[in-house]
Amino acid sequence: MSLVELFYFIVAALTALVLGHFLIPRLKKAGFVGKDMNKPERPEVAEMGGFAIIGGFTAAALLAIFLQTFFGTIINPVLIMAAVMTVYILAFIGIADDLLSIPQAVKAFLPLLAGIPLIAVKAAGSTTMVFPFIGVIDFGIWYILVLIPIGIAVASNLANMFAGFNGMETGMGIIMFATTSLLAISAGNMEMLTISLAMLGALLGFFWFNKYPSKAFPGDVGNLTIGAVLASAVIIGNFETAGALLMVPYILDFFIKAANRFPSKGWHGNYRNGKLYAPDKPISLPQFVMKASRGISEQGLVLFFVVLEAVFAIIVLALYFKI
Repeated sequence: MSLVELFYFIVAALTALVLGHFLIPRLKKAGFVGKDMNKPERPEVAEMGGFAIIGGFTAAALLAIFLQTFFGTIINPVLIMAAVMTVYILAFIGIADDLLSIPQAVKAFLPLLAGIPLIAVKAAGSTTMVFPFIGVIDFGIWYILVLIPIGIAVASNLANMFAGFNGMETGMGIIMFATTSLLAISAGNMEMLTISLAMLGALLGFFWFNKYPSKAFPGDVGNLTIGAVLASAVIIGNFETAGALLMVPYILDFFIKAANRFPSKGWHGNYRNGKLYAPDKPISLPQFVMKASRGISEQGLVLFFVVLEAVFAIIVLALYFKI
């Protein structure tokens, strides 16, 4: 990694930090707020803070394209633009959902459209996937027309569903994109590295506002973006299996919620004496952790999942560096 890539990271972090300071009071004044359900007083917190994440990511991505155009840095700007377009399609869906509450069934399928930019650029590229212990498998046209849009839709929806606790979305995202950055460095893939560092910086900048006690929530616009950038990075870098492994906690949460028919209410904990307790029948992975621990603080719960994500990150790095 050169100083140029490090510069992308710094620009993304500073942009997200500045935008957060600018946006949060204005979002609250405009009434874009949500209740923090895991606090006894249930304070109102700014929603749609994910705009700061998108702003940081965009600033770094456009800077990368600018430097390549005028100074000839070693990236393919078409791949970066495809990732940016994918992110913006998902961001638009997130904004519409935050404002209009799109039905869950519709929201699950709309992200398939976000795969079109990546389908276009990958149509002339590799259609293979690398699997640890198995090797390279060529899926041909099915990779382009089926696996890419499904990958984008699944990653964005899973990231959006596994949310609701101060700092959890950004904390786990930081671990994910630190991992994809290391994978990109090991493979010498500058496009994947640029995308990963841009998102890593944006999430670190926004974490200042999202950590406990949160001043802003990412909202659907931020959570969908996290999944979209992860999918874009691993597709462009040909590390799709690594992306799937990094999303194992999200997948576990999905199956638990699916077994409970995707409840829209009651996902949070019951607050008593500084701890969160699960209902008699847990309906999400965080609630299973609450029940297993017989009550846990919100900070402790978030730390558990950040560490769990780090465990899967270590597994990914061990598998791929060994390959």
